[in-house]
Amino acid sequence: TERNNGAAHFLEHMAFKGTDKRTQQQLEVEIENMGGHLNAYTSREQTVYFAKVFKQDVRKAVEILSDILLKSKLDEGAIERERDVILREMEEVNKHQEELILDHLHATAFQGTGLGRTILGTEENIRTLSRNDLSDYIKTHYTAPRTVIAGAGAIDHAELCEIAGDCFGDLPTAPAGGAGLITGTDVAMDPAVFTGSDIRIKYDSQKNAHVAIAFEGESWTSEYAFPLMLMQTILGGWDRGSGSGANVASKMCAEVAELELAQSVSTFNTCYKDTGLFGVYAVADDNKLDDLMWHITSNLVRLVHKTTDEEVERAKTQLKATMLMGLDGNSQVAEDIGRQLLTYGRRMSPAEVFARIDAISADDIKGTAGKIINDEDHALAAVGGIHELPDYNKIRRWSYWMRY
Repeated sequence: TERNNGAAHFLEHMAFKGTDKRTQQQLEVEIENMGGHLNAYTSREQTVYFAKVFKQDVRKAVEILSDILLKSKLDEGAIERERDVILREMEEVNKHQEELILDHLHATAFQGTGLGRTILGTEENIRTLSRNDLSDYIKTHYTAPRTVIAGAGAIDHAELCEIAGDCFGDLPTAPAGGAGLITGTDVAMDPAVFTGSDIRIKYDSQKNAHVAIAFEGESWTSEYAFPLMLMQTILGGWDRGSGSGANVASKMCAEVAELELAQSVSTFNTCYKDTGLFGVYAVADDNKLDDLMWHITSNLVRLVHKTTDEEVERAKTQLKATMLMGLDGNSQVAEDIGRQLLTYGRRMSPAEVFARIDAISADDIKGTAGKIINDEDHALAAVGGIHELPDYNKIRRWSYWMRY
Protein backbone atom coordinates (compact mmCIF):
# COMPACT_ATOMS: atom_id res chain seq x y z
CA THR A 1 0.00 0.00 0.00
CA GLU A 2 1.02 3.64 -0.21
CA ARG A 3 1.51 3.73 3.56
CA ASN A 4 3.89 0.76 3.85
CA ASN A 5 5.55 1.08 0.41
CA GLY A 6 9.18 0.04 0.88
CA ALA A 7 8.57 -2.21 3.89
CA ALA A 8 9.63 -5.40 2.06
CA HIS A 9 12.96 -3.83 1.05
CA PHE A 10 13.45 -2.36 4.54
CA LEU A 11 12.93 -5.83 6.04
CA GLU A 12 15.52 -7.24 3.66
CA HIS A 13 18.04 -4.90 5.30
CA MET A 14 16.84 -5.61 8.84
CA ALA A 15 16.94 -9.40 8.45
CA PHE A 16 20.71 -9.51 8.89
CA LYS A 17 20.82 -7.18 11.92
CA GLY A 18 20.24 -9.85 14.54
CA THR A 19 17.48 -12.10 15.86
CA ASP A 20 16.17 -13.16 19.26
CA LYS A 21 18.69 -16.01 19.17
CA ARG A 22 21.68 -14.48 17.38
CA THR A 23 23.33 -11.08 17.40
CA GLN A 24 24.44 -9.57 14.09
CA GLN A 25 28.04 -10.58 14.80
CA GLN A 26 27.11 -14.14 15.77
CA LEU A 27 25.08 -14.45 12.56
CA GLU A 28 27.98 -13.26 10.41
CA VAL A 29 30.53 -15.47 12.21
CA GLU A 30 28.28 -18.55 11.92
CA ILE A 31 27.90 -18.09 8.17
CA GLU A 32 31.61 -17.42 7.69
CA ASN A 33 32.56 -20.50 9.72
CA MET A 34 30.47 -22.60 7.31
CA GLY A 35 32.18 -20.94 4.33
CA GLY A 36 28.69 -19.91 3.29
CA HIS A 37 27.06 -16.92 1.66
CA LEU A 38 23.86 -15.27 2.83
CA ASN A 39 22.03 -12.60 0.86
CA ALA A 40 18.63 -11.26 -0.21
CA TYR A 41 16.96 -9.11 -2.85
CA THR A 42 13.52 -7.63 -3.44
CA SER A 43 11.57 -7.28 -6.69
CA ARG A 44 8.16 -5.71 -7.27
CA GLU A 45 6.30 -8.92 -6.41
CA GLN A 46 8.75 -11.14 -4.56
CA THR A 47 11.41 -11.07 -1.86
CA VAL A 48 14.15 -13.69 -1.98
CA TYR A 49 16.43 -14.75 0.89
CA PHE A 50 19.06 -17.29 -0.07
CA ALA A 51 22.04 -19.14 1.37
CA LYS A 52 24.87 -21.00 -0.37
CA VAL A 53 26.51 -23.66 1.81
CA PHE A 54 28.15 -27.08 1.73
CA LYS A 55 25.98 -30.20 1.71
CA GLN A 56 26.54 -30.97 5.40
CA ASP A 57 25.36 -27.47 6.42
CA VAL A 58 21.96 -27.46 4.67
CA ARG A 59 19.98 -27.91 7.91
CA LYS A 60 21.90 -25.13 9.63
CA ALA A 61 21.43 -22.79 6.62
CA VAL A 62 17.65 -23.35 6.50
CA GLU A 63 17.45 -22.85 10.27
CA ILE A 64 19.32 -19.52 9.94
CA LEU A 65 16.98 -18.43 7.13
CA SER A 66 13.93 -19.23 9.27
CA ASP A 67 15.49 -17.39 12.21
CA ILE A 68 16.18 -14.15 10.32
CA LEU A 69 12.81 -14.25 8.57
CA LEU A 70 10.51 -15.12 11.46
CA LYS A 71 12.38 -13.95 14.55
CA SER A 72 14.23 -10.85 13.43
CA LYS A 73 14.83 -8.55 16.40
CA LEU A 74 13.87 -5.35 14.53
CA ASP A 75 15.90 -3.30 16.99
CA GLU A 76 14.82 0.36 17.10
CA GLY A 77 18.42 1.58 16.98
CA ALA A 78 19.21 -0.61 13.97
CA ILE A 79 16.08 0.63 12.19
CA GLU A 80 17.18 4.25 12.65
CA ARG A 81 20.70 3.48 11.40
CA GLU A 82 19.38 1.59 8.39
CA ARG A 83 17.29 4.54 7.20
CA ASP A 84 20.44 6.41 6.11
CA VAL A 85 21.81 3.27 4.42
CA ILE A 86 18.64 2.88 2.34
CA LEU A 87 18.56 6.58 1.48
CA ARG A 88 22.15 6.30 0.21
CA GLU A 89 21.13 3.22 -1.78
CA MET A 90 18.29 5.27 -3.28
CA GLU A 91 20.79 7.92 -4.38
CA GLU A 92 22.92 5.26 -6.10
CA VAL A 93 19.88 3.72 -7.83
CA ASN A 94 18.83 7.14 -9.12
CA LYS A 95 22.24 7.52 -10.77
CA HIS A 96 21.51 4.52 -13.00
CA GLN A 97 19.36 5.92 -15.78
CA GLU A 98 17.98 2.56 -16.93
CA GLU A 99 16.66 1.68 -13.46
CA LEU A 100 15.32 5.19 -13.02
CA ILE A 101 13.55 5.12 -16.41
CA LEU A 102 11.87 1.77 -15.64
CA ASP A 103 10.71 3.11 -12.25
CA HIS A 104 9.19 6.14 -14.02
CA LEU A 105 7.65 3.82 -16.63
CA HIS A 106 5.93 1.72 -13.95
CA ALA A 107 4.84 4.87 -12.12
CA THR A 108 3.03 6.24 -15.18
CA ALA A 109 1.80 2.91 -16.63
CA PHE A 110 0.33 1.67 -13.33
CA GLN A 111 -0.38 5.01 -11.67
CA GLY A 112 -2.48 4.81 -8.54
CA THR A 113 -1.78 1.09 -8.02
CA GLY A 114 0.80 -0.88 -6.04
CA LEU A 115 2.77 -1.88 -9.13
CA GLY A 116 3.42 1.79 -9.89
CA ARG A 117 5.33 2.29 -6.65
CA THR A 118 9.08 1.79 -6.35
CA ILE A 119 10.72 -1.13 -4.56
CA LEU A 120 12.67 1.10 -2.14
CA GLY A 121 9.62 3.21 -1.31
CA THR A 122 9.34 6.96 -1.06
CA GLU A 123 11.87 9.01 0.88
CA GLU A 124 9.11 9.94 3.33
CA ASN A 125 8.30 6.26 3.97
CA ILE A 126 11.95 5.36 4.47
CA ARG A 127 12.19 8.08 7.11
CA THR A 128 8.91 7.21 8.87
CA LEU A 129 8.40 3.41 8.69
CA SER A 130 8.24 2.17 12.28
CA ARG A 131 8.98 -1.14 13.98
CA ASN A 132 5.24 -1.81 14.15
CA ASP A 133 4.89 -1.24 10.39
CA LEU A 134 7.63 -3.80 9.70
CA SER A 135 6.20 -6.26 12.24
CA ASP A 136 2.71 -5.92 10.73
CA TYR A 137 4.15 -6.54 7.27
CA ILE A 138 5.74 -9.81 8.43
CA LYS A 139 2.49 -10.98 10.08
CA THR A 140 0.46 -10.11 6.97
CA HIS A 141 2.70 -11.36 4.16
CA TYR A 142 5.04 -13.99 5.58
CA THR A 143 2.48 -16.82 5.60
CA ALA A 144 2.79 -20.45 4.52
CA PRO A 145 0.74 -20.24 1.28
CA ARG A 146 2.90 -17.31 0.10
CA THR A 147 6.25 -18.94 0.90
CA VAL A 148 8.35 -21.31 -1.20
CA ILE A 149 11.49 -23.06 0.02
CA ALA A 150 13.58 -24.16 -2.95
CA GLY A 151 16.95 -25.86 -3.14
CA ALA A 152 19.34 -27.01 -5.86
CA GLY A 153 22.67 -28.77 -6.01
CA ALA A 154 23.92 -31.21 -3.39
CA ILE A 155 20.57 -31.57 -1.69
CA ASP A 156 18.04 -34.33 -1.12
CA HIS A 157 14.37 -33.45 -1.67
CA ALA A 158 13.01 -35.56 1.19
CA GLU A 159 15.65 -34.17 3.54
CA LEU A 160 14.84 -30.57 2.54
CA CYS A 161 11.12 -31.21 3.11
CA GLU A 162 11.85 -32.57 6.58
CA ILE A 163 14.12 -29.62 7.43
CA ALA A 164 11.57 -27.13 6.09
CA GLY A 165 8.87 -28.71 8.23
CA ASP A 166 11.07 -28.43 11.33
CA CYS A 167 12.18 -24.83 10.69
CA PHE A 168 9.10 -23.31 9.01
CA GLY A 169 6.36 -25.52 10.47
CA ASP A 170 5.14 -22.68 12.68
CA LEU A 171 4.41 -20.36 9.75
CA PRO A 172 0.79 -19.16 9.97
CA THR A 173 -1.54 -20.16 7.13
CA ALA A 174 -3.41 -16.84 7.14
CA PRO A 175 -2.50 -13.22 7.95
CA ALA A 176 -2.79 -12.09 11.54
CA GLY A 177 -6.17 -10.51 12.20
CA GLY A 178 -7.74 -12.13 9.15
CA ALA A 179 -10.23 -14.03 11.31
CA GLY A 180 -10.57 -16.64 8.59
CA LEU A 181 -12.12 -14.15 6.16
CA ILE A 182 -9.14 -14.10 3.81
CA THR A 183 -6.55 -16.70 2.92
CA GLY A 184 -2.80 -16.25 2.97
CA THR A 185 -2.60 -15.77 -0.78
CA ASP A 186 -5.44 -13.26 -1.16
CA VAL A 187 -3.99 -10.47 0.92
CA ALA A 188 -2.50 -7.40 -0.75
CA MET A 189 -3.72 -8.31 -4.24
CA ASP A 190 -3.97 -4.74 -5.47
CA PRO A 191 -5.19 -5.04 -9.10
CA ALA A 192 -2.77 -3.46 -11.57
CA VAL A 193 -4.61 -1.10 -13.91
CA PHE A 194 -2.67 -0.02 -17.01
CA THR A 195 -3.05 3.63 -18.01
CA GLY A 196 -1.85 4.93 -21.39
CA SER A 197 0.27 7.93 -20.42
CA ASP A 198 3.77 9.34 -20.42
CA ILE A 199 6.22 11.06 -18.10
CA ARG A 200 8.89 13.35 -19.54
CA ILE A 201 11.76 14.86 -17.56
CA LYS A 202 13.58 17.33 -19.78
CA TYR A 203 17.19 18.43 -19.30
CA ASP A 204 18.24 20.77 -22.12
CA SER A 205 21.85 20.58 -20.93
CA GLN A 206 22.06 16.86 -21.76
CA LYS A 207 22.86 15.65 -25.27
CA ASN A 208 21.57 12.13 -24.66
CA ALA A 209 18.03 10.91 -24.08
CA HIS A 210 16.87 7.75 -22.32
CA VAL A 211 13.47 6.60 -23.57
CA ALA A 212 11.31 3.57 -22.72
CA ILE A 213 8.03 2.84 -24.50
CA ALA A 214 5.82 -0.04 -23.37
CA PHE A 215 2.44 -1.64 -24.01
CA GLU A 216 0.43 -3.59 -21.47
CA GLY A 217 1.77 -7.13 -21.47
CA GLU A 218 0.45 -10.34 -19.94
CA SER A 219 0.82 -12.31 -16.72
CA TRP A 220 3.12 -15.30 -16.21
CA THR A 221 0.22 -17.71 -16.64
CA SER A 222 -1.29 -16.10 -19.74
CA GLU A 223 -1.54 -18.00 -23.01
CA TYR A 224 0.36 -15.07 -24.55
CA ALA A 225 3.34 -15.30 -22.17
CA PHE A 226 5.53 -17.50 -24.40
CA PRO A 227 4.68 -15.70 -27.67
CA LEU A 228 5.70 -12.46 -25.93
CA MET A 229 9.06 -14.02 -25.02
CA LEU A 230 9.57 -14.87 -28.69
CA MET A 231 8.53 -11.35 -29.74
CA GLN A 232 11.16 -9.97 -27.38
CA THR A 233 13.79 -12.21 -28.98
CA ILE A 234 12.71 -11.29 -32.53
CA LEU A 235 13.05 -7.57 -31.81
CA GLY A 236 16.27 -8.19 -29.89
CA GLY A 237 18.82 -5.65 -28.74
CA TRP A 238 21.86 -3.81 -30.05
CA ASP A 239 24.63 -1.66 -28.65
CA ARG A 240 26.99 0.60 -30.56
CA GLY A 241 29.95 -0.92 -28.73
CA SER A 242 29.02 -4.51 -29.66
CA GLY A 243 30.95 -4.46 -32.94
CA SER A 244 28.17 -6.21 -34.89
CA GLY A 245 27.11 -3.05 -36.72
CA ALA A 246 24.07 -3.51 -38.93
CA ASN A 247 24.81 -7.24 -39.30
CA VAL A 248 22.24 -8.41 -36.79
CA ALA A 249 19.24 -10.66 -37.32
CA SER A 250 16.76 -8.23 -35.78
CA LYS A 251 15.23 -5.94 -38.41
CA MET A 252 14.66 -3.22 -35.82
CA CYS A 253 18.25 -3.34 -34.59
CA ALA A 254 19.61 -3.46 -38.14
CA GLU A 255 17.68 -0.29 -39.04
CA VAL A 256 18.77 1.51 -35.86
CA ALA A 257 22.42 0.55 -36.47
CA GLU A 258 22.46 1.33 -40.19
CA LEU A 259 20.84 4.75 -39.76
CA GLU A 260 22.81 5.48 -36.55
CA LEU A 261 19.63 6.35 -34.69
CA ALA A 262 20.68 5.26 -31.19
CA GLN A 263 23.63 4.32 -29.03
CA SER A 264 21.78 1.27 -27.76
CA VAL A 265 18.34 -0.29 -28.02
CA SER A 266 16.87 -3.29 -26.16
CA THR A 267 13.52 -5.03 -25.92
CA PHE A 268 12.05 -5.94 -22.53
CA ASN A 269 9.18 -8.20 -21.51
CA THR A 270 8.29 -8.04 -17.83
CA CYS A 271 5.60 -10.36 -16.47
CA TYR A 272 3.71 -9.99 -13.20
CA LYS A 273 0.93 -11.91 -11.45
CA ASP A 274 -1.91 -10.24 -13.37
CA THR A 275 -0.30 -8.00 -16.00
CA GLY A 276 3.00 -7.11 -17.65
CA LEU A 277 4.97 -4.59 -19.71
CA PHE A 278 6.28 -5.22 -23.21
CA GLY A 279 8.38 -2.57 -24.87
CA VAL A 280 11.67 -1.07 -26.00
CA TYR A 281 14.31 0.92 -24.12
CA ALA A 282 16.71 3.15 -26.06
CA VAL A 283 19.55 5.58 -25.45
CA ALA A 284 19.98 8.09 -28.27
CA ASP A 285 21.28 11.52 -29.25
CA ASP A 286 18.79 14.30 -28.63
CA ASN A 287 18.42 15.10 -32.37
CA LYS A 288 17.57 11.53 -33.44
CA LEU A 289 14.46 10.89 -31.34
CA ASP A 290 11.77 11.57 -33.95
CA ASP A 291 13.23 9.13 -36.48
CA LEU A 292 14.13 6.63 -33.76
CA MET A 293 10.59 6.46 -32.36
CA TRP A 294 9.13 6.05 -35.84
CA HIS A 295 11.42 3.08 -36.61
CA ILE A 296 10.79 1.48 -33.19
CA THR A 297 7.00 1.72 -33.47
CA SER A 298 7.09 0.64 -37.12
CA ASN A 299 8.97 -2.52 -36.19
CA LEU A 300 6.63 -3.22 -33.29
CA VAL A 301 3.59 -2.96 -35.59
CA ARG A 302 5.39 -4.99 -38.26
CA LEU A 303 5.05 -8.02 -35.99
CA VAL A 304 1.27 -7.77 -36.43
CA HIS A 305 1.44 -8.08 -40.22
CA LYS A 306 4.79 -9.35 -41.48
CA THR A 307 6.29 -11.80 -39.00
CA THR A 308 8.08 -14.50 -41.03
CA ASP A 309 8.53 -18.20 -40.27
CA GLU A 310 12.29 -17.77 -40.64
CA GLU A 311 12.66 -15.18 -37.89
CA VAL A 312 10.32 -17.13 -35.60
CA GLU A 313 12.45 -20.28 -35.94
CA ARG A 314 15.62 -18.30 -35.34
CA ALA A 315 14.08 -16.67 -32.27
CA LYS A 316 13.04 -20.08 -30.89
CA THR A 317 16.63 -21.30 -31.00
CA GLN A 318 17.96 -18.08 -29.44
CA LEU A 319 15.33 -18.11 -26.69
CA LYS A 320 15.99 -21.74 -25.76
CA ALA A 321 19.75 -21.10 -25.62
CA THR A 322 19.22 -18.00 -23.45
CA MET A 323 16.95 -19.92 -21.08
CA LEU A 324 19.41 -22.78 -20.67
CA MET A 325 22.32 -20.39 -20.07
CA GLY A 326 20.17 -18.69 -17.44
CA LEU A 327 20.07 -22.01 -15.54
CA ASP A 328 23.86 -22.36 -15.50
CA GLY A 329 24.38 -22.71 -11.76
CA ASN A 330 22.66 -23.93 -8.62
CA SER A 331 21.64 -20.42 -7.54
CA GLN A 332 19.85 -19.77 -10.82
CA VAL A 333 18.13 -23.19 -10.74
CA ALA A 334 16.91 -22.70 -7.16
CA GLU A 335 15.64 -19.21 -8.02
CA ASP A 336 13.86 -20.57 -11.10
CA ILE A 337 12.17 -23.31 -9.05
CA GLY A 338 10.98 -20.80 -6.46
CA ARG A 339 9.67 -18.31 -9.02
CA GLN A 340 7.81 -20.99 -10.98
CA LEU A 341 6.18 -22.42 -7.85
CA LEU A 342 4.95 -18.94 -6.89
CA THR A 343 3.72 -18.06 -10.38
CA TYR A 344 2.63 -21.41 -11.89
CA GLY A 345 2.12 -23.48 -8.76
CA ARG A 346 4.50 -26.12 -10.13
CA ARG A 347 7.91 -26.52 -11.77
CA MET A 348 8.00 -26.65 -15.54
CA SER A 349 10.97 -28.66 -16.76
CA PRO A 350 13.16 -27.21 -19.56
CA ALA A 351 11.74 -29.95 -21.84
CA GLU A 352 8.16 -28.74 -21.24
CA VAL A 353 9.19 -25.11 -21.72
CA PHE A 354 10.91 -25.99 -25.00
CA ALA A 355 7.83 -27.92 -26.18
CA ARG A 356 5.67 -24.85 -25.50
CA ILE A 357 8.12 -22.65 -27.42
CA ASP A 358 8.28 -25.08 -30.37
CA ALA A 359 4.49 -25.10 -30.63
CA ILE A 360 4.37 -21.35 -31.41
CA SER A 361 3.89 -20.35 -35.05
CA ALA A 362 4.25 -17.06 -36.95
CA ASP A 363 0.45 -16.70 -36.83
CA ASP A 364 0.58 -16.93 -33.03
CA ILE A 365 3.11 -14.09 -32.97
CA LYS A 366 0.92 -12.00 -35.28
CA GLY A 367 -2.14 -12.66 -33.11
CA THR A 368 -0.28 -11.78 -29.91
CA ALA A 369 1.18 -8.62 -31.44
CA GLY A 370 -2.31 -7.69 -32.67
CA LYS A 371 -3.67 -7.96 -29.13
CA ILE A 372 -0.79 -6.22 -27.34
CA ILE A 373 0.43 -3.58 -29.82
CA ASN A 374 -1.99 -2.89 -32.67
CA ASP A 375 -3.89 0.37 -32.05
CA GLU A 376 -3.32 0.10 -28.29
CA ASP A 377 -2.41 2.81 -25.78
CA HIS A 378 1.21 2.90 -24.68
CA ALA A 379 3.13 4.15 -21.65
CA LEU A 380 6.32 6.14 -22.13
CA ALA A 381 9.05 7.48 -19.86
CA ALA A 382 11.82 9.76 -21.08
CA VAL A 383 14.68 11.60 -19.37
CA GLY A 384 17.34 13.91 -20.79
CA GLY A 385 17.55 15.98 -23.95
CA ILE A 386 14.08 15.10 -25.24
CA HIS A 387 13.05 18.30 -27.06
CA GLU A 388 12.66 16.34 -30.34
CA LEU A 389 10.69 13.46 -28.82
CA PRO A 390 7.26 13.28 -30.56
CA ASP A 391 4.22 13.97 -28.40
CA TYR A 392 2.00 11.18 -27.07
CA ASN A 393 -0.68 11.41 -29.77
CA LYS A 394 1.83 11.27 -32.61
CA ILE A 395 3.41 8.09 -31.22
CA ARG A 396 -0.06 6.69 -30.50
CA ARG A 397 -0.94 7.17 -34.19
CA TRP A 398 2.10 5.08 -35.15
CA SER A 399 0.75 2.07 -33.22
CA TYR A 400 -1.19 0.86 -36.28
CA TRP A 401 -0.88 0.77 -40.06
CA MET A 402 -3.55 1.99 -42.47
CA ARG A 403 -3.93 -1.03 -44.78
CA TYR A 404 -6.34 -1.17 -47.71
